[in-house]
Amino acid sequence: MRAMRMHGYGGPSMIHDDEIERPVPGPGEVLLRVAATTFNPSEAGLRRGLLRSIVPVDLPYTMGLDVAGTVVATATGGLAAGDRVIGRLDGGAAADFAIAPANVLVRVPDGVDLAAAAALPIAGLTAWQAVVEHAAVTAGQRVLINGTGAIGRFAAQLARHAGAHVTVVSRSGGVTPAGPVDAVLHLVPAAPRHTALLRPGGVLVSVTTPADQLPRGDFRAVHFIVRNDTGDLAAMLDLVAAGALRIDIAGRRPLADLAAVHEEAESGRLPGKTLLLPTACAS
Repeated sequence: MRAMRMHGYGGPSMIHDDEIERPVPGPGEVLLRVAATTFNPSEAGLRRGLLRSIVPVDLPYTMGLDVAGTVVATATGGLAAGDRVIGRLDGGAAADFAIAPANVLVRVPDGVDLAAAAALPIAGLTAWQAVVEHAAVTAGQRVLINGTGAIGRFAAQLARHAGAHVTVVSRSGGVTPAGPVDAVLHLVPAAPRHTALLRPGGVLVSVTTPADQLPRGDFRAVHFIVRNDTGDLAAMLDLVAAGALRIDIAGRRPLADLAAVHEEAESGRLPGKTLLLPTACAS
């Protein structure tokens, strides 16, 4: 099978299209025929070695954290061959087949595009936990979202679904909310700039700026790292199936384009959430 593997730390040229043996699931694992994986900015940091101290990997390392696929074989109960699933892995999804722990996978409801659902695990979970858990957004609140990427688009939809009034900061940074806001969701790699808009007792939620660098004031400031949570993932899939949450996909590319996608992302030329499909699925 084909697998996109990182052979060293550095630029996109470290990613090679390799032919390797198909893996075999062990206890508690399943073998997936991959329908799609995605590009996440954190994977560029991993490739460059910026996360080496917190996310050590053995080289060569098969890339791909988000996975959508169909169960081919299983060494555990609960899932069966033919089940359509998504999940967040520690790597290995950028391949024709992937091994996944069964307990991180969630079945995809009928009618939901399996490949598109690969966009949910990291970006969707981050948005869900920012809006639902840390900001605890409720109906009637005003929420400002700083970030128009995949996380920001999911967060805006989830906040509106909760009944909040949502303002999304444009690329230019311009913002015109109607009055003070109850929550600011900070999703971009820069210092928070909109805390003056927070009402007393409001909340600043950051997925980028560490807790010890967040501004202080008459508001609660929270930094969090996304948690792999199948309950949250299943809840989002239910919203997608019900038509209450849209998965915005900017493009679908062959898996062999992974190095090019990394290069385009780092130069600011990647237009949005991009799916990467193995050859058999890339028609």
